[in-house]
Amino acid sequence: MENNTTFKINGEYIELLALLKALGIAQTGGHAKMIVDSEEVIRNGEIELRRRAKCVKDDLIVVGNQKIQLT
Repeated sequence: MENNTTFKINGEYIELLALLKALGIAQTGGHAKMIVDSEEVIRNGEIELRRRAKCVKDDLIVVGNQKIQLT
């Protein structure tokens, strides 16, 4: 089952690792790094491999069956 989430950014951006932790997708920073390194994160239709990628408003992040729309 798909899980759609909206996440509001405070400021200009949120780093990808921080986003994964804030949403509870990753329990720790190390777990977040493993998720990114295993090519499980799709950002705007492309695999995102940069751990500290600056995710901005209107980005669509997909991890497994979870879709996160940033606002």
